[in-house]
Amino acid sequence: MALLLLCGLSVATVMPAATLAQETPLTRSSQRDPFGTQISEASHRFGVPTALIRAIMRKESAGDVRAVSSAGARGLMQIMPGTWDYLRARWSLGRDPFDPRDNIMAGTAYLRELHDRFGSPGFLAAYNAGPARYEAYLTGRPLPAETRAYDAALAPLMGESEGMRPFAVTSVEAIPWKHGSLFVGQPDRIQAVALVPAERPPNDASSAPTVRDISAIVRDISAIVPLSEDLFVARAGDRIQP
Repeated sequence: MALLLLCGLSVATVMPAATLAQETPLTRSSQRDPFGTQISEASHRFGVPTALIRAIMRKESAGDVRAVSSAGARGLMQIMPGTWDYLRARWSLGRDPFDPRDNIMAGTAYLRELHDRFGSPGFLAAYNAGPARYEAYLTGRPLPAETRAYDAALAPLMGESEGMRPFAVTSVEAIPWKHGSLFVGQPDRIQAVALVPAERPPNDASSAPTVRDISAIVRDISAIVPLSEDLFVARAGDRIQP
C-alpha cells in the first residue's frame, strides 16, 4: 500500500511539470507577441501589412494598452475619441476604446482609409496630425515638428505600405454626426463616402481636440495627390464586410 501511495504521489508530482513543459512554448510565444492574433486579423481584414501595424503601434503607444496622450488619444493605436466613435459605428466594434482587438482594428481601418485618400507617405502624416492638418499642409502650412519626426521614424517602412492588398468599400451608412465626403472619386475609381473627425492634434497638444465640419474642404483628392494605380486596383470579389 505504501508503495502504491508513493507511486501515486510520484505521478501526481511529475504530471504537472510535464504539462507545464508542454505549455511553456505557447506561453512564451504569447508573451513575446501578445497582440499577434489581433494584428493578423486586422491585417487580413483591411489589407494592411502586419509590419506596418506593429511599427505604428510601437511608435504610438509602445504597446501600452491603457496609453492616453495629452491630447486624449487612447489605446494601442492612439485613437482620438471622435475618430473612435466613427470607426466603432463604421466597423461594428465594441464600447471599450482600450480593448486591444477593437483598438487595433479601428486603427488599422483608419490607416487604410487615410492611405486610400492621401497615398504614401502622406497617410502617415494624416494619421499623426489629422486629415485636416494634412490638408492644410498640402496648401502650404507646415506640419508640426512631431509629425515630421513621426514620418522620419516610419519612413523605412514605406515599402510595406505598397504591399497593401487592394479592396473596395461598397457603402457607408449615414451617421448623425458632423461629416463630409472623404472620397470623391472619378467614375473609373473606387468611390466611397466616409466620416472622419477633421483634426487629430499632435500628442504634445495641451488642450483637448475640437471637431469641425470638414465639408468645406471636401474635394477630389485625386486632383491634389495622384493616386497610385499600381497599388489600388480593386479586384472582383475582393470586398471587405464590416
